Amino acid sequence: NALDKLIGALAAQDVDAAPGSTAVTSRASFEMVQKTAMAGVPLLAAVSAPTSFAVATAQRARMTLVGFARQQDLVVYGDSGRLSLEPSVEISHAH
Repeated sequence: NALDKLIGALAAQDVDAAPGSTAVTSRASFEMVQKTAMAGVPLLAAVSAPTSFAVATAQRARMTLVGFARQQDLVVYGDSGRLSLEPSVEISHAH
């Protein structure tokens, strides 16, 4: 619901979402990935694991999907080139 409100606000204010990212405090579902991609946001980060369908949807949309985003580590599903992190952050790449 909060993601829908964010995307609606971006559209209402005609904001270019391409340089941005979205973070959610839940598990990333394929619906979240789909909505984020349709809004033009290239990166979605979630504190929990994404669903397998969310990973596949992000790959098809050429989005970067981050799961298990915690204080000093995260898992990247897709291109990590969009991330700019402190050297102390541990990145794991999912295959």
